[in-house]
Amino acid sequence: MSKDTPLTITVPEAGKRYFGLCRNAAYDAAARGEIPTIKIGRLLRVPVRALEKMLDDAARGRATRARPDKAAAA
Repeated sequence: MSKDTPLTITVPEAGKRYFGLCRNAAYDAAARGEIPTIKIGRLLRVPVRALEKMLDDAARGRATRARPDKAAAA
């Protein structure tokens, strides 16, 4: 990460930049835990490193699912 890259970004910015989501969809994804967030006072921010690590892990097939597949349960 370069010096000019911020450590955190807003939820709408993360949703738009990384997923092409509108503001409300980004907040919904954050509420479901699909976008990592931290709360600083009243602010909800997205740590860029955590988000990029999550995406890297998903690209390598190490993503964890919030809900197990029905096929895996059978």
